[in-house]
Amino acid sequence: MARTRSIASIESEIQKTEAELSALSKKYDETAERLKDLQKQKQDYENRQIIEAYRKSNKSLDEVMIFLGE
Repeated sequence: MARTRSIASIESEIQKTEAELSALSKKYDETAERLKDLQKQKQDYENRQIIEAYRKSNKSLDEVMIFLGE
């Protein structure tokens, strides 16, 4: 027959699991924020590359927009 657990041990395990979940949630939020920041950095870099290429191209804005399909 299985041993019956006390309510105190169950509550203790609940608290431990809630603390673990809270820590994981915090870690997830921090990691998601870091990912968002890195994606913004990448987009900013790509934007600078495009602008620099446009400046060096000697093409008009209309020519570039037509090329891009806008």
